[in-house]
Amino acid sequence: MIADDPVTRYRAIWISDIHLGTRGCKAELLLDFLRATDSERLYLVGDIIDGWQLRKSWYWAQTHNDVIQKVLRKARKGTEVCYAPGNHDEMLRSFEELRLGNIQIADRFIHDMKDGRRLLVLHGDQFDSIVRYARWLAHLGDTAYNVTLAANHYVNVARRRLGYPYWSLSAYLKHRVKNAVEYIDRFADAVADAARKEGVDGVVCGHIHFAEIRDIDGVLYCNDGDWVESCTALVERLDGQLEIIQWLDHRALDPLLASPFRPRQTVPA
Repeated sequence: MIADDPVTRYRAIWISDIHLGTRGCKAELLLDFLRATDSERLYLVGDIIDGWQLRKSWYWAQTHNDVIQKVLRKARKGTEVCYAPGNHDEMLRSFEELRLGNIQIADRFIHDMKDGRRLLVLHGDQFDSIVRYARWLAHLGDTAYNVTLAANHYVNVARRRLGYPYWSLSAYLKHRVKNAVEYIDRFADAVADAARKEGVDGVVCGHIHFAEIRDIDGVLYCNDGDWVESCTALVERLDGQLEIIQWLDHRALDPLLASPFRPRQTVPA
C-alpha cells in the first residue's frame, strides 16, 4: 500500500486461516490489506495462529509480529475485534468469553447486518468429522498440506521469473479432486444446517480455505477463505452489501507492491 492511498472503510471484515507461525502464511499481503482497510468490527474467524505447526518446529517471522501489532492497534483505535478460535489455535478456546478492551474471544458470534439479517460467525471445524473424530488423520493431512505449500512457493518463484502471476498449486489440486469438491459441499451443507437450527439468516466461517458466498436452501452461506492460498476476506460494505475480496488479484507480481482492489464476488443487500 502506498502511504497516500485512501483507506476503505467497511461495517465488518472477516478473515481466517492466516496460520501465523508457518512459512506458507502470506503475512506481507495481509498487512497490506489491513493497512488499506478499516472497519467497525474485525472478525478473526479461527486458525489465526498455527499452534499445530509451532509445536512441531518454531518459525515466527517479524511480519507475523507486525500482523498482531496491527490488529492490536486497530482495537486501540476503536475497532471491535471478535476472535473465534479454530482447531489450529484451539489453545485459545480456554479463554472463551474473555474480553480485553475492544477484543473479545468466544466460540461463536452473532453479527447484525445493516439490513437486519443475523449471521452466525464461527470457524467451522466443529462440522469437520476428520478433525473431531480422527485427529491423527487431520494432523497427517496437515503435514501433507504444508509440503504442498512448500512446493507451491518454488513453483511461483519460477513463474515470477517467467513473468507469470501467482498461482496456487494446492488450490488447483483441491478443486480438481472429486472427493475434495464433495467434501466442500458437505461441509457447507452442515454449517448452513447449523445456522438454520440457530434461527439466524446466514453463517460466516473459514476452515476449508475456499471462499464463496451462496444460498443453501434459504440460508446465506459465506466462507471468507484463507491467507495461505487465496488471500481472501469477506467484508460488509457500509451500504450492507457483502463482498469477497481476493487480494492477490489486486497486487503486482512483486508482493511488496500494492495496487487498488475490487470485489471478487458480491451479494445484494
